[in-house]
Amino acid sequence: MQKDKCYNMLTTLHLSDVVNVWSQQGELPLDLALRGKNDNIASTLIQHNADVNIRDSDGESLLHRAIKRRDNFAALFLLENNCDATLTTRIENDSALHLVACSPNLEDSVKIAEKLMNKNANVNGQNKLGFTALQVAIQADNDAVFDVILQHEQVNSNLKTNDEHPALYYAYLKLDVGVSHYAESLLRHGVQTDSLYSSQGCADLLQILIKQGLRDAAVHLAGHARNLNHVNVEGETALHLACQRGYNELVSKLISLGANPNLLTNEFRQSALHYAAQSNATECIEAFITTITIWSSMQLSAKQLIESNIASLQIFWFCRILANFNLRDINSDTPISLALNLRFKDLVPLLISGKADINMRNGKDLTLLHQAIIKEDANTAVYLLDQGVDINALTSENETPLQLAIHCRLPEVVDALCVKGVDMSAPDRLGNCALWAALDSGQETIASILVSHGADTDCWGPGPEGCKQTLLHRAIDENNETAAIFLIRSGCDVESARMAGNNGEGSEEVKGGHRPLHLCCMWGLENVARALIEHRASVTAQDADLKTPLHLAIENQQDQIISLLLSVPEIDLTRLDKTGLTPFASALTLRNHKSAQAILDKLPSAAEQCNSKGQNFLHVAIMKGDIESALFLLTVNVDVNSRVQDALLAPPIHLAAKYGSETLVRSLILAGARVDDKDSQKRTALHVASEAGNAPAVTALLQNNADYDALDMAGDNALHIAVREGHLNVVRVLLTECSIDAECLNIKGRNSLHELCRYGKDNAAAICELFLECMPKYPINTPDVYGNSPLLLAYMNGNANLCRVLVKANACLGTENAERVTIFNYQVPSKQLLTKLLDQLAQSAPWAHTDSCQECGKGFSITQRTHHCRHCGRALCNKCSDQEVPIIKFKENKPVRVCQ
Repeated sequence: MQKDKCYNMLTTLHLSDVVNVWSQQGELPLDLALRGKNDNIASTLIQHNADVNIRDSDGESLLHRAIKRRDNFAALFLLENNCDATLTTRIENDSALHLVACSPNLEDSVKIAEKLMNKNANVNGQNKLGFTALQVAIQADNDAVFDVILQHEQVNSNLKTNDEHPALYYAYLKLDVGVSHYAESLLRHGVQTDSLYSSQGCADLLQILIKQGLRDAAVHLAGHARNLNHVNVEGETALHLACQRGYNELVSKLISLGANPNLLTNEFRQSALHYAAQSNATECIEAFITTITIWSSMQLSAKQLIESNIASLQIFWFCRILANFNLRDINSDTPISLALNLRFKDLVPLLISGKADINMRNGKDLTLLHQAIIKEDANTAVYLLDQGVDINALTSENETPLQLAIHCRLPEVVDALCVKGVDMSAPDRLGNCALWAALDSGQETIASILVSHGADTDCWGPGPEGCKQTLLHRAIDENNETAAIFLIRSGCDVESARMAGNNGEGSEEVKGGHRPLHLCCMWGLENVARALIEHRASVTAQDADLKTPLHLAIENQQDQIISLLLSVPEIDLTRLDKTGLTPFASALTLRNHKSAQAILDKLPSAAEQCNSKGQNFLHVAIMKGDIESALFLLTVNVDVNSRVQDALLAPPIHLAAKYGSETLVRSLILAGARVDDKDSQKRTALHVASEAGNAPAVTALLQNNADYDALDMAGDNALHIAVREGHLNVVRVLLTECSIDAECLNIKGRNSLHELCRYGKDNAAAICELFLECMPKYPINTPDVYGNSPLLLAYMNGNANLCRVLVKANACLGTENAERVTIFNYQVPSKQLLTKLLDQLAQSAPWAHTDSCQECGKGFSITQRTHHCRHCGRALCNKCSDQEVPIIKFKENKPVRVCQ
């Protein structure tokens, strides 16, 4: 009835040309009729030109829409009405067969699929992503449609998606979650098992499954793969990747199926075992070892069969390629060395059980033992030693395992090496023996191990500038107290000094002759010195300069060591060094009064000892101006009047007057020094101070009642000496602070003024003026025993300034000495001084008295009377003084007698 009504309406209204028009809601009459399962109306619409292949706005046909909405009625109706089964969706390029394959819940899906394939639907058609209907069926877990498509004679099960995945890949995705139907069906169908992935480094399907972690799938495929040794662009096989991920079941399967375990990668040249070692894949390595064991037993069985003439060609199937545990990679690392580098120490025993060579070297020329030690893996190193590894193998830097173990602080390894008999004396690249290397790095535990195994505690070797020295010398020289004490307690030689090299090298270092205790005293190593003393090192031993350790300790101000040495009962405090100094003398010389006091406490007589010059310590301290030491000696009550034991026999106060300060002089006097004590030349301290120009000392002596008129063996008093030496300050003190006899004559008949004029210094004129200032009536014309007046002596010495002062003081110009020499006839290069002196006269000079004319030499008599020149005062004859002229400067306006 509905069909008739629809037919009449379409005929009457001529609406056949609008049956293919979509409504605003996207509806089509034919599609509505199919959804309502009204095949009569649908048939009528088709009779009136309804298009069964019409597409909607999304480019999908009615068949596509029907399959997507799971409408099996509509799909079958359209197929029965000859719709186009080859059409694809516009966006995804899915065919109707794709849509059926991905619709496992569609009723009659198998029937629909069969009709589609019967209507020439492309069974190998690929959508936009490259998926075939077969691949879509696997993904959708549509086993019924999958089986139908797979049975089609034209199906290509090896086609790949855009991602290069074949159907078998998706089948194995299902197998990994427990669905094996697809994979087994494909394999029975003869699918290709070694599809390649050019976009993934030319890996095959098996490698892809391994990379994606599809462990069970990979194991299953391995049993069906045709080429187990396929390599990708990196040179990796499936075995490499399985070892890398620790898939031990897969590794076992691959090896059992004949996969080559010794293939190397391209860049790093690594085998599958390298990959297993890098991944710490213990079970994978065990699989290699197990396989080797099995094949070895099989080969043995085959050999027995051959010997029994029962073998067949199948026996040779057992002759597999076994894993080589000693293959090297690009860095020359074997799997076992690689494991050590990565600190996978648990792999080492396992790899050794697989016949890995324990003495094999890596790219850095290191053996396994070297590597274990460098990685500070003591257990592995000891294990290797127990396996018989070479204990003397050298690294490229010539380091032995022992040296490496010391450097890496592994006492267990050091002990194990020593037990094995390692050479403990072999030097490292720096020339150090094993014991020194341990001590220098502060490893006493290791050092003790070495000593307990017989290491040489002296180990003579090269020292500074090529000399020979022991380890103790070196430890002291480098201030390594801990090492030095350890060596001493370990029984090293504590008495030997350094020795010259074989060709005499290091003579500068050797010539000192310093023993270890000497060196400690020089460098201040108290703890080492204590250890040496405790172990009976000699405290009185002398070096090349005859210095004892105490000498050196004092010289270097090592107070603690000094106290330590003085506490030793056997010490000898009287030993002299090459300079004649005892330890006490050295202490005073260096102003080390604390040490000096300590020595005096032990040996009270030490302060009275004399050196080779007869000087005791007080003498030396005064002569050096060492007030501190001198005062120290005074505080310990030394003899302040002890004389120097030489020809002069000078007491300390003489030395203080000559070398010391006023403070020192006063201190000696306060300590009981005799101020008038005389030496062998009868000189007092005042004489000495005057000679030295020590005015403060002169003052101090005078204030302490020194005898200022005391005379020495030459008859000189202090003033004689002071003027002779030209000490103006001393002369001033003597003339102003005491009543010294300035006119006193010495044994040569000279007074102080004679001495001044005879030895006049540059300041003689100033001293003379001081004389005349202090003693205006001083007899300036008094001659000495040779008749020389002060003026004549000054003139003969060419002291012009002194002459002027004397002439100004009205000295007699014409005085002649015993040889009749005057200033007028004394031979000088020029008479300029005489002329100036005469011009200087402000009054008539005092008359000279002689027996003959001082000009012509004629003797005076009754007939030859004496005349005097009113200008120069000389005694002249009448003839030589016959001129008369007025002397205006003398206010002589009348003519007076003058010389020519």
